[in-house]
Amino acid sequence: MTKAEIVAQIAGKTGVEKAAVQTTIEAFMTSIKTTLESGNNVYLRGFGSFTVKKRAEKTGRNISKNTTIIIPAHFIPYFKPAKTFSEKIKENVKVS
Repeated sequence: MTKAEIVAQIAGKTGVEKAAVQTTIEAFMTSIKTTLESGNNVYLRGFGSFTVKKRAEKTGRNISKNTTIIIPAHFIPYFKPAKTFSEKIKENVKVS
């Protein structure tokens, strides 16, 4: 599902204009990005948590040059779904 599809679905369910829904979703995403960039976490009860994780420095391989490289420590965004949300997915999604 794309952002445009989410906007259309919310607009259809709520009766709010697509432009207003688009603006709201953009503001929501910007708020989450800004919060994570400042090093803080976002907790959405019943949905999940957006957090920042630190990856430790590690050794990697450049297979095209057959050399060893050092990958520096860095931070990455991470999403952890809420327990109830994960359980619903496990119950309802069938793997084919």
